[in-house]
Amino acid sequence: MDGSHTTRFFLEPEQAFHRQYEALRAIFVDTAPLDEVAARFGFKASTLRSMASRFRVTCGRGGTAPFFARTDGDDLPAQRTHTPTDL
Repeated sequence: MDGSHTTRFFLEPEQAFHRQYEALRAIFVDTAPLDEVAARFGFKASTLRSMASRFRVTCGRGGTAPFFARTDGDDLPAQRTHTPTDL
């Protein structure tokens, strides 16, 4: 890794939701130890443990993770094509 801005974007996230996302990803996808992930992303281990627990519950209920905000477009029906009779 070259330490470029693009690499640091993922390895050193600055925004709160991005840090949460990367920390949870490290726990659930990379199976990294929680204590190490907490230190890496600047969380207390107890805070990250609570965050991971809430994330599991939210996902288990089919909810949307907090770092993925719904947009107006999420509620729109699929775009349809017009036929000549619609015009």
